[in-house]
Amino acid sequence: MTKSPALTILLNHPAAESYARLIGERFPHVRAIVAPDPARLEQHIGEADALLAFRFPVEVFDKAKKLRWFQCTGAGVDSIFSIRDKAEHITVTNARGIHGDIIADYVMAGVTMLHWNFRKLLREQAEREWKPSYVAPLAEKTLGVVGLGSIGTTIARRAKSARMTVFGSKRDASTPVEGVDRLFASDALRDLLPLCDFVVLAVPATAQTVGLIGATEIACMRPDAFLINIARGNAIVEAELIKALQGSAIAGAMLDVFEREPLSKESPLWDLPNVIVTPHVAGSPSNYTERAFTVVGDNIERFLNGQPLKNVVDLRRGY
Repeated sequence: MTKSPALTILLNHPAAESYARLIGERFPHVRAIVAPDPARLEQHIGEADALLAFRFPVEVFDKAKKLRWFQCTGAGVDSIFSIRDKAEHITVTNARGIHGDIIADYVMAGVTMLHWNFRKLLREQAEREWKPSYVAPLAEKTLGVVGLGSIGTTIARRAKSARMTVFGSKRDASTPVEGVDRLFASDALRDLLPLCDFVVLAVPATAQTVGLIGATEIACMRPDAFLINIARGNAIVEAELIKALQGSAIAGAMLDVFEREPLSKESPLWDLPNVIVTPHVAGSPSNYTERAFTVVGDNIERFLNGQPLKNVVDLRRGY
């Protein structure tokens, strides 16, 4: 008689084959179903005890009768929010902890490029123009991190290693955070913004963070300050940011996420001289699958042993 698998996990992911190989090598008694496309997803979702995906496929939720665990390979799980009231029996985990270093690389590169105005320098290079200028050291500048989860705290430590003054905001401002010189409560954002040369958004995707930065908040920033967004596109009211950038209300921005992705070819953001646009790459290390599997593999082990999973997301809070 064939022994039943200890766990059936459905892999609805572009890297499904790679995850299946890693699971097979470490957990030979786990059944991993490769289902990167809608047809195979719909065919097999009813067999799955667990689902591994970047986004939760809400369109097949009603067929997921056995599903007990959703392992998201990203940090944000907002893809399941629309059905969270029906999904209370499902444990949701994310890949929190694997993105901090690479996103901190991106942020510090962005801080440097904005501070030195590399867009201008590259234009001058293309025109063979020689225009020396003076720039203050980053150690004399202040960086504010809005959202101090695992990614935000890594950014704060990296900025501190550049000897910057670092301020930050979080829901509970009563507990000190390594690398943060001064903490603000999340409802004191407008007190934080005027103090910063650079503002980095690293907030989770929740109802409270939608439209977090709009015209009123931008008006609190200094005209020589820069905004960097590596959180979610909808954390910024894009039309109001564009208006502010066009009017030089702030010095510039580096944006990796947008209200709609891919960013429309008609968006003014592409052509603004004080903006750097990147295609949602800040949290994408070249060995992403292997990094994510450090979390996935640990959680499969825990699931099989009946232990609490790591990186469990509270769907009510959103993180």
